[in-house]
Amino acid sequence: MKSLLLLLSLQTAAVPATAPDPATPAPVTAPTLTPAQREDLTCAAAFAIIASEQSRGVTSALAYPTLVGRGRAYFVTTAERIVDETASNDEAVALALTQIVTDLQTQAAQSNDPAGVVEAVMTPCLAKLDAVVPMAPPPTMLQCAVYLQLAFDEVSGREGDSATARDLKTLATVLESRARDEMRDEGLSGNEADRRFIETREAIDAREKARDPEDDATDIDFEHCFDLARPAEKR
Repeated sequence: MKSLLLLLSLQTAAVPATAPDPATPAPVTAPTLTPAQREDLTCAAAFAIIASEQSRGVTSALAYPTLVGRGRAYFVTTAERIVDETASNDEAVALALTQIVTDLQTQAAQSNDPAGVVEAVMTPCLAKLDAVVPMAPPPTMLQCAVYLQLAFDEVSGREGDSATARDLKTLATVLESRARDEMRDEGLSGNEADRRFIETREAIDAREKARDPEDDATDIDFEHCFDLARPAEKR
């Protein structure tokens, strides 16, 4: 529940102040942070902002590595750690994060070079991200074939025989053919290749079913899969 509360706090608009009710609890106060803690939370806030912009297709944000999955993992891990380190609570650290987000947005809005402000924050933060949440190895040809097949199943189920569905089907077919070529080169028989394909799909299906239904993040490197599906002479 901690992570959900912290994530929601960054997505909720500020509510106008009203006169305090004597019956209400004392207002939440952000914890006192060390410079290192503030730097870590600044990175968490920056990743949340960039990930949100990436999900909306903001061009400047797309220049950075995909942060929807890894950025969220860093955000949750860092926020929960600082809750413990400061002996505070979710609400207090959420308030500190909200203040940092506001500061970052204000600095960018008031600067003649908003992109430079973001880059100055993101450059050291990306190094922290690699240390805390190492990038997963890219999916294999076989995994990409399965991911694209699953994507086709989802899109075709929603849109029918749309252009996007046909494109995904073509890519999935190309990748499956190349994956089978790789397995044949390894010396696998047709039946053994079929078995590996089924096992890979079952493993990926299990992973997706285990995902929180409210978690729409993805750490699948589809760009890598698209690259693997390109004609050989252009790769």
